[in-house]
Amino acid sequence: MKKEKSVWAIVIIAFWCASPNHARAQQDSLAARQLEEVVVTATKFPKNLSETGKVLLIIDEEQLRRGAGKDIAQLLNEQAGVVINGANSNPGKDKAVYLRGASTQYTLILIDGVPVTDPSGIGGAFDLRLLPLDQIERIEVLKGSQSTLYGTDAVAGVINLITKKKQDQHLSGAAGMAGGSYGSMKGNVSIAGNAGKWDYRFGYSGFRSNGISEAKDPGNTGTFDNDGFTQHAFQASAGLQATRAFVLRPSFRYNTFDGRYDEGPFTDSKINSFQTRLINAGLSSQYDYKSGSWNLLYGYDQNDRTFTSTPTYVGRFHHAETFMQHNFTEYLQLLGGASYQHIYMQDDAASVKNPNVTIFSPYLSLFLRNLKGISAELGGRLNQHSAYGTNLTWSFNPSWQASRSLKVFFNAGSGFKAPTLNQLYGQYGPNPDLRPEVSQSLEAGAQFALPHKGTDIRFAIFQRDIRDVIFFSYDPVTSNALYVNLNRQHDVGLEVETSGKLNPWITWRASYAYVDGQITDRSGSKDSTYHNLYRRPKHTVGLYLGYQMTKTFFVSGNLKTFSKRSDLYFNLSNFKTENVTLDAYALLDVYIEYKPGKERWKLFFDAKNVLNQDYMEVYGYNAMRFNWMAGINVGF
Repeated sequence: MKKEKSVWAIVIIAFWCASPNHARAQQDSLAARQLEEVVVTATKFPKNLSETGKVLLIIDEEQLRRGAGKDIAQLLNEQAGVVINGANSNPGKDKAVYLRGASTQYTLILIDGVPVTDPSGIGGAFDLRLLPLDQIERIEVLKGSQSTLYGTDAVAGVINLITKKKQDQHLSGAAGMAGGSYGSMKGNVSIAGNAGKWDYRFGYSGFRSNGISEAKDPGNTGTFDNDGFTQHAFQASAGLQATRAFVLRPSFRYNTFDGRYDEGPFTDSKINSFQTRLINAGLSSQYDYKSGSWNLLYGYDQNDRTFTSTPTYVGRFHHAETFMQHNFTEYLQLLGGASYQHIYMQDDAASVKNPNVTIFSPYLSLFLRNLKGISAELGGRLNQHSAYGTNLTWSFNPSWQASRSLKVFFNAGSGFKAPTLNQLYGQYGPNPDLRPEVSQSLEAGAQFALPHKGTDIRFAIFQRDIRDVIFFSYDPVTSNALYVNLNRQHDVGLEVETSGKLNPWITWRASYAYVDGQITDRSGSKDSTYHNLYRRPKHTVGLYLGYQMTKTFFVSGNLKTFSKRSDLYFNLSNFKTENVTLDAYALLDVYIEYKPGKERWKLFFDAKNVLNQDYMEVYGYNAMRFNWMAGINVGF
């Protein structure tokens, strides 16, 4: 209670100090500038937000710098329409991405625009724990079906993690150290620079924590031990500006993650451990010509995962892609390209030894650009999968910039998720005849900027229908198991986001998101429909306030509330699956930063769960109570 009062006092005092004398006579129109912000993820090439109807959430460099006490999962969990289940559980616990309520396998993760995945996982989802936040420069979250541009898995959207690259100075560096609750310690160092036509960056990040007990101790016996982890992440990238028009950029990452885990809900383990290793290599190039550009991308991922008493799971993923963007006129643009993916899983005991599949996908999109305020995208993609054959996706995204401060938009499109290697050829219930899960999505909304008030409001409603949802069928009597295309999923939701400035010193953001979904289960004698967004709240509310108290002191508070949720619990006492309810909770985080003038160093203090909420993100597992991280970052 003392901690809670003291932190609230800091926040109240900080905002009380913001007097009218601090305000300028005239404020910039922050919102109008946001509509002109240049983004890449929405169309694969640079485009103003005002020229696309897609809903894009941007976490910029400043937000990332002020997230020094967090990881990627915790920062994403603060955003509107995004819930990262496990973000605030034991630091080493797995993280599930729920974008607009969709299951984690329906969100595609990109690193610098190139898809990453884990072919050895059941759902194929990429592990967000493997990338440290300090190696990221910007995050773009593109909501809604994006399979026409990005292929499989982009049913709910994509999250593009854009890494730090080019350095304008001849030689510079940065380093940081931090420590906090649960014996947690962070450290990072990077060197970057340029020499003639070359630029380069090398970095290392380390993170260790004693953690908390992953499983909840139901009797508060005090016998459950903590489950710690250690992470090491190395990154190297370079750029060659071969000519004024041609740039080549290779990159390499080697990340390891070792930790301990418990046996299950409410069940401790003193011996369980895991090791995860990621090798990620990439190459991108771009050639600019008078009327457009040509791009070539390549990415390679190798994921190795080892658990106690199990073999090593190895997945390898190759992605090669080329695309050209051409401007026919001031108003008409074309994007055309093709990608090739090779997905491999090392498993001698699979139904097909060491299975692999390929996906070849040509795609084409036509863009109308700001013709009397009207912009639109019409696109299609043909997907040739070596196991199930072909499927087609399409998208139509018109928008109208009615004025400098008002944009209305509508999005319609289809998406798909190809069955994973485990589902096609794995050891448990494989079915080589599986079809892809396919979706149809609709979305409409408006973005409005209040002139000279720095306030931006965006409203969006959406619905998503997924057919041929893959279902794991298991008969306990015969022990027969099989993956089948069986169910249908229907989700609806709305999001309201607003941001602005009260004066030159105080910024704010607020959001509300609602999502609901139901599945039609066809595994019984007759269809049954029920609500099934387990671990996903119907209602989330977010509020952020940031105050630049002086030139050297900055303080912010971030509050996000999560409504009650349902979960499924397998009760070992009666061997039945039970529906349980997870209580609602609210997370308040407070960040304080001291950065003197033009000096290239800062001190920070990041307090999380200041209200000391006792809650569960997953039934039977702990979440962190009040915790903090403090440290120093230095540039040289």
